[in-house]
Amino acid sequence: MAEASYPDDLLYHAEHDWARIDGPDEATLGITWYAQDALGEVVFFDPPAVGGTLAKDAPYAEVESVTAVSDVVAPLSGEIVAVNESLPDNPALINEDPYGEGWLVKVRLSDPSERESLMDAAAYRATLDG
Repeated sequence: MAEASYPDDLLYHAEHDWARIDGPDEATLGITWYAQDALGEVVFFDPPAVGGTLAKDAPYAEVESVTAVSDVVAPLSGEIVAVNESLPDNPALINEDPYGEGWLVKVRLSDPSERESLMDAAAYRATLDG
């Protein structure tokens, strides 16, 4: 498992999801170290379809561990332009590298201003410490 970390270049959602802004209207999404740690060993990721849409604050996928099934909540709205094709065969990447090889989807943002409602790393860490 990865070491606890919350990179400063990401934005965070209260439901323990992250967004890496990749340009004016694109982002990569995943779950935080905290989320994967709480789940335990991830054994299955059911990806959404490319071309589908995400709605901010709504579930868009499921991650299953040996102990639980958890919804993945969209931190931003948009159209799915890519899914991590490595995860169906190797869902443990979510545990091993949640901010790198364990990313979940890439989206074209429908409302880039939504990112203003997300937390920076310091604010997210404060919610975990609270």
